[in-house]
Amino acid sequence: MTRITLDGIAHAYTRHPRTEKDYALRPLHHVWEQGMAYALLGPSGCGKTTLLNIISGLIIPSEGRLLFGDRDVTRLPTEQRNIAQVFQFPVIYDTMTVAENLAFPLRNRKMPKAAIAARVAEIAAMLELTPDLDRRARGLTADAKQKISLGRGLVRSDVSAVLFDEPLTVIDPALKWELRSKLKAVHRALDLLMIYVTHDQTEALTFADRVVVMNEGQAVQIGTPEELFERPDHTFVGYFIGSPGMNFLPALVDGRGARVGGSEVPLGAFYPALTGTVRIGVRPDFVTLTPGGGLKVQVRRVDDFGRKRLAHVSLDGLPLVATVPDSMASVGTDAGVAFDPAHVLVYQNDIRVEGIAE
Repeated sequence: MTRITLDGIAHAYTRHPRTEKDYALRPLHHVWEQGMAYALLGPSGCGKTTLLNIISGLIIPSEGRLLFGDRDVTRLPTEQRNIAQVFQFPVIYDTMTVAENLAFPLRNRKMPKAAIAARVAEIAAMLELTPDLDRRARGLTADAKQKISLGRGLVRSDVSAVLFDEPLTVIDPALKWELRSKLKAVHRALDLLMIYVTHDQTEALTFADRVVVMNEGQAVQIGTPEELFERPDHTFVGYFIGSPGMNFLPALVDGRGARVGGSEVPLGAFYPALTGTVRIGVRPDFVTLTPGGGLKVQVRRVDDFGRKRLAHVSLDGLPLVATVPDSMASVGTDAGVAFDPAHVLVYQNDIRVEGIAE
């Protein structure tokens, strides 16, 4: 068990990259700590699989160094990196029993039989595979086979890291939450460094201690789920995290207010006059529809999700999503909205700007 240091790691599939667009992965500097769970999250083609393949040894990066602890493993093959991998589709032996599948990585390392049996029993109990230990894998369901694959990745206690490449893709949606919860519990129990690749924000935010949000080969922000939701550093993070994503409105910002069209939106801090592309960003959770008062809007439609209602409105011709309070039984075509100033963020050229507390 160890930490992983990404020391200026970058990769281009062309021999002589000239611009940022030539890089599948732009330079990344970060330290991933032992015992933490990280998720690489982003759309297809954002660079997350390239980064995972660099860590696993399938790709040698064009630039930078990769350290496991103090050991430079940048050019070492996979078998010398002491990692475990779990793939999108189960990698198991159908002719072996569940117990034999779980024991296989340990037998290859000549562990004593008693130690193997104890470790297999421990992992099987965590993944609720104990009743199936003597069954051959061939007859099991897809989710049970993937649990075996997860178990094979977790059974070694000496690995530097466990890498997961979209391991729940083939799992029935009704079982995903249960299996994800089990995996999180196993992570807490085993204290391993885990890196989890996914394009599903729910998987990333419920599993990881830290999420690496990636776009166009760049790690746009690395933070806790709460940080990514409450204070996205980049407009892409605001768009990508949340359902629906953050509202962004072009604005003139100066002082403690932002002018959006003909409306004045209060801000929770003081900002100097900003130039360039300036927008305010606010989650729908912090914009509330009101029957009277507030900034005047036109209601386009209301989506009822049972536990909450969201109104799609127009503020001075600009689209905005707001929360409908439970106390508002009916919604007409004209209403008002109230912004929570503490949760209105300011972005200049897509980067969040810190205000000055007064």
